[in-house]
Parts: sequence; C-alpha cells; structure tokens
Amino acid sequence: MEKVALITAASRGMGAACARELARRGYRLVLMSRSQDIHALAAELGADALQGATDNPDDLRKLVTLAMDRHGRIDALVNNTGHPKKGPLLALGDDDWHAGLDLLLLNVVRLLRLVTPVMQAQRGGAIVNLSTFAAFEPSARFPISASLRAALAAFTKIYADEHARAGIRINNVLPGYIDSITQSEETVAAIPMGRQGTREEIAKTVAFLLSADAGYITGQNIRVDGGITRHV
Repeated sequence: MEKVALITAASRGMGAACARELARRGYRLVLMSRSQDIHALAAELGADALQGATDNPDDLRKLVTLAMDRHGRIDALVNNTGHPKKGPLLALGDDDWHAGLDLLLLNVVRLLRLVTPVMQAQRGGAIVNLSTFAAFEPSARFPISASLRAALAAFTKIYADEHARAGIRINNVLPGYIDSITQSEETVAAIPMGRQGTREEIAKTVAFLLSADAGYITGQNIRVDGGITRHV
C-alpha cells in the first residue's frame, strides 16, 4: 500500500526538497503553497496540489479534504512554513507577533486538529515540523521565530506524549543555515562544518523521521545544523 504524505509550503526550498525525496521513496503526495509554482512541482512529481497558505485555517481544511477525497488516508505530514518578520525585539509590533503566531505555531495546531482523527482511525502516522536551530539558542536576528518555535517544541512534546500509544509520532527538525538562503562569509565561518547545509540533507532527515526506521523516536528536536548550536 502506498503511503500518503501532506507537505505545506512545498513549492521551493526545504519544502520542495522534502517533496522530491518523499516522492523518490514512493509516497503519494498532496502539496500546498502560496505560490502557483506548486502546480508545476505537483505535475513533476505526479502529486495533487492546492494553492493556499499555512496561516489560513480554511486552506488547511481544504488540504486535508483534498487528501482524503483523493486517497482516503494520511500517513505522513510535513509542517513547513514561511518566515515571520524580523527586526529589533521591541520594535516588532503586536500585529507582527500575532502574524507570527498564526504562521509558526497555530498552523501546526490547526492542521493537527484535522489530521489527528484520521491517523487515530488508521492506528498510526508520523509528523515532522520544520523548525529552526534558534528555538533553543535564541538569536536576536530572528526574535519572533526563535520565541514561537520554542513554544512549538513544548507543544510537540505534549502532543507526542498524548498520542504515542495511538501509534502517532511527531518530531521537530531544527535546521541551521541551509542553502535555500545564502548567508554571509562571516556566518558560514561560524559553522563548525564550514559550510551551509543542503536542502537535500534536511529532506533526508525528514524522510528518516517519517519512516519505520525511526519507529521509536517521538517528541524530539533533531538539530541538523552543522554543529552551530553549542549547548549539549
């Protein structure tokens, strides 16, 4: 039986890399992105596609409905999203923080409300949230992202504890500086491995966590950062 995976923000970058890797591994895909480019990627991979936004609850419902109408099941979910506004910590306004909440945390909460009953009925499923290394080593470069993805880590652990016995696993992948965004020489020099990570390296980590090979891993935050975070 072919497994079905949903991927959000899938038209480019790490999301598109995840789509290509999961397609290579035999998943049937249902993809969503704000960009109309999602239709070209879907055609390339033989996937279904919806043009929509992760911070729009109606679009998330449409995504799950599309998956169930086409395939009748959801085995895997990759929660990817865009980037919130950056700026000096106290210069960011309430609207910026509320937009970040919708984009980085409530997107996951809302989609899991929809997907969890499906996975419970199937007696299993796997979820990966793409987060950031800054969730545990907060950076003033990304104040909204670092703060709210720390909250995502707490949510993920609570969800994992509540749903593990139903065979549903959830983990976060914490990328470092990945080649989807070019960084300065100074930033790259601070990475112990001396280079940015690749989108494909993130995608392979995601695919592993969704697979049966990771069957005893849940509630974890997996850093894929070339060693840039310092805490142990």
